[in-house]
Amino acid sequence: MAPHPTTDWIQLQDRFYRKQEIYSMSWKHMDLSKYLIAGASYGGPIAMIRDDKKVLLLQKQQPVKPTIYLYTSAGKLIEQLQWDKGRIITMGWTDSEQLIVVLEDGVIRLYDIHGEYTQFSLGKEAKDHSVIDCQIWGTGLVALTGNFKLVALTNFEEIRPRLMADPGLNEPPHSWAVIPPQYTLSRHVEVLLATGSTILTVDAKEAQDQLLQQGPFTKMAVSPNGIFLALFTSDGKLWVVSTDFQKNLSEFATKSQIVLMVGPFGDWIKYSYDDSIYLIPEVDGVRVISSDKYATEEIFKIGNTVPPAILFDALDHFEKGSPKADENIRIIRPVLADAVDTCIEAAGHEFNQYWQRALLKSAAFGKAFLESYNADRFVSMCQTLRVLNSVRYYEIGIPITYTQYSKLTPDVLIDRLINRHHHLLALRVCEYLKMRTDRVLIHWACEKIKKSTDDEETICRLIVDKLANKPGLSYAEIAKTAYNVGQPKLATRLLDYEPRAADQVPLLMSMQEDELALIKAIESGEFFRIINNKLMACNLLEVYCKEQDLKLLTDFYYQDDKRVEMANITILESYEQKDLESRINNLKVALKWYQDDKEHAFEAKAIDENIKLLQTQSQLEKDLNLPLIGLSLSETIHKCITSNNSGKANKLKSDFKIPDKRFWWIKLKALVEMRDWDELDKLAKSKKSPIGYEPFVEECIKAVQHREATKYIQKCNPTVRPGLFIKIGDFKSAGQEALALKDVQLLSEIRSKCNNHIIAQELDSYIAKASSR
Repeated sequence: MAPHPTTDWIQLQDRFYRKQEIYSMSWKHMDLSKYLIAGASYGGPIAMIRDDKKVLLLQKQQPVKPTIYLYTSAGKLIEQLQWDKGRIITMGWTDSEQLIVVLEDGVIRLYDIHGEYTQFSLGKEAKDHSVIDCQIWGTGLVALTGNFKLVALTNFEEIRPRLMADPGLNEPPHSWAVIPPQYTLSRHVEVLLATGSTILTVDAKEAQDQLLQQGPFTKMAVSPNGIFLALFTSDGKLWVVSTDFQKNLSEFATKSQIVLMVGPFGDWIKYSYDDSIYLIPEVDGVRVISSDKYATEEIFKIGNTVPPAILFDALDHFEKGSPKADENIRIIRPVLADAVDTCIEAAGHEFNQYWQRALLKSAAFGKAFLESYNADRFVSMCQTLRVLNSVRYYEIGIPITYTQYSKLTPDVLIDRLINRHHHLLALRVCEYLKMRTDRVLIHWACEKIKKSTDDEETICRLIVDKLANKPGLSYAEIAKTAYNVGQPKLATRLLDYEPRAADQVPLLMSMQEDELALIKAIESGEFFRIINNKLMACNLLEVYCKEQDLKLLTDFYYQDDKRVEMANITILESYEQKDLESRINNLKVALKWYQDDKEHAFEAKAIDENIKLLQTQSQLEKDLNLPLIGLSLSETIHKCITSNNSGKANKLKSDFKIPDKRFWWIKLKALVEMRDWDELDKLAKSKKSPIGYEPFVEECIKAVQHREATKYIQKCNPTVRPGLFIKIGDFKSAGQEALALKDVQLLSEIRSKCNNHIIAQELDSYIAKASSR
């Protein structure tokens, strides 16, 4: 039986703390004081490299060249990186478990736990003056340069180093710390610099002196939540304040060779260590790394612990057959649900599986007495503990707590298992928690391609066989990996299993497999999307389709949401339809496209009227037995008049709101065509002509009806009458009109055109009269 959890509890004010040994470290005889160490949070890996400032006695099989060692939290070696890239200033970890290595020349390297890296620089300031120190947090860093300037990088996803405000230092600070952006009021990174007896707070805009007198401060540390600041003075005093320096929480005198855990109000717990240790802060405690042990300290509140303890005892009495079990249940009956919840919660915080089972068994016993207790939390905790126990196993080495797991989320834990190449465990956890397994399988396949020495046929068969029972899984990323490692044939074969052509085509094009990409694109309908960024190809396609394939052109416009162009094509297609109903339906579609664009209201109105005209023509064809469909509105009215259906023509004028000028023109031409001079005379006399009377004259002249034209010349403006009479050859009347205008020049012009001798004499007399006036 495992020791009772409370045997190691130590009280600090109103809280209890416990130090648990989780692992015996795999490394042996490791003097941690001789190494630069960086530990990742949430039970993450540990990076170590020999500190070149300290003398270290090399052990057997230990490399002479500097080497970065990556270990699990259990001390199991994951990877080692031979180092010859320059002097390392410091190391740290990102939230995604990438190792950050900061070099003296301002170069930053980000390594995954298997040694793959990316590299960037902090810019000219860091390169010219070198980096002398650096502070790292989960998403960024701040570097201190040799000229005591601060360079901040707040997001490893966007490499944009920026200089902070000049702190005005002439020498290195005694110590310094960073408050990450998520914990500051300004939401920008702030730097605390210990100089002299005070501290400077520096952000992007200014450096502010906090005017302290308690320094110099040789060490400082910001709490994980960014609220508190611990300051260590040169005379061995520990001072805890709020990060805005408004609250003074405690002061404490310290000694060497011990680990002190100091509470907010000065209470403390002492842990002694003979060797050097390394501390890794966590959201719910601290990880203590020593040369031979790994331990954690966790927080236990006492508060409402009595009912759960009674429930725990009740189970013990029940298993012994004691009637006191029933008595205990009756005592805590009003708060039994809370007791059950507390036992479930306590099980989550236990590392020892014996006590996990005991607490869950107590919770199960208690909930049996509750009629409407929701067991979802109990089931969820059982699942969670099974997952936590599996990743805490020594071979995996992720000693994550329940609190850390809740904050980290299962998705991120799966990512961390994948990155450590624990694919089978990640797959089992996904299946157990009913999560999608795609990313696990895809990552496994990619790593298989990178590491395998088998031929392409064997690798392809192995991957396809493993993934065969996962329909819908994307092979695109796997194929891309094969291509990137120089296996294009394997990539092409794997793409045959990709269910989505949208993912197939871009990769095939990047592999210069243009013909195959085109085939896949056409089969999938992705063809248009692919050529859409190629302007010349688009233009050529439009020209071709307008001549050869309007349907294809419509599809092209549709995928690019070119509504006006689609409307134009639909109109063209409508006039190719022999069936009237189909034509009207096409026009209605075009109308909808135009109506979606406010800038094409005119076109929308025109199409609407065209639909109305076609419907009217259809009815007129039935009534008049005339071929009217396809004619314009003017032609339709003209047909109605020439077929002696003026009533229908007048109705069309009214329905389509045709202006008088346009209607008179149509009717004039129709009546002249019919040689219906009586109706033409009636039209001219019906009211004042909106088009004047010259059109009457002109149309009669075209029909060679000069006598009829003469009727309407007299209704024209006097200034145009001479010219109109000349057109019909009536020079005498033309002369009379010119004389009335007293226009000698016009009379002379008429005289020059007249070949009749008698009329010419009369014109001469008109000229004489006009000249004498």
